Amino acid sequence: MSALKNGFERLLEIIVVVLMLVLAAIVIVGFTSRLIGAPLVWYDEVASIGLAWLTYYGAALAAAKGAHIACPNIVNMFPPPLRVACAIFAELLVIGFFALLAYTGMQVLMILEGSTLVSVTSVSLQLTQSVIPVASLLFIIAEVLRLPDVIRQAKGAGFVDHELEEAGISTVSHPATATTGRA
Repeated sequence: MSALKNGFERLLEIIVVVLMLVLAAIVIVGFTSRLIGAPLVWYDEVASIGLAWLTYYGAALAAAKGAHIACPNIVNMFPPPLRVACAIFAELLVIGFFALLAYTGMQVLMILEGSTLVSVTSVSLQLTQSVIPVASLLFIIAEVLRLPDVIRQAKGAGFVDHELEEAGISTVSHPATATTGRA
């Protein structure tokens, strides 16, 4: 399962890097075209779609790495059995939300049948908006692949607050000895 999770993360990393490079190129081309006085009509629309794609796929990557928004210190206050129940409940809520988003995204794609971009009429809106159900499914896969780690952390010392860790503040996850101080 670990190899599958790592491979999935790597795939998402490649997708996100490619999207970042493509978006950077689009912005540079758009900026340059405006600078020389010949703005491209498709630039704004394509750049905004690229940013949406980067956001959705980036969110799936964050889910795969366990880097999405959370409140680990609150969950860590509970004893391990309650932590496990809270963690599983939270994961089910997240998976349920993204299942609903994928379903709704598919409905949107059906509504958009036959519609195209305004500035690039050869590009279907179904293609551009397919990011919603596709990334939602990738998010669900990420959550399912992370579930064993989440349960293991919930049963053990608890969850690490990565934001505090990055800020140089260490936290002790045991509820009885929970203190925060400079690392």
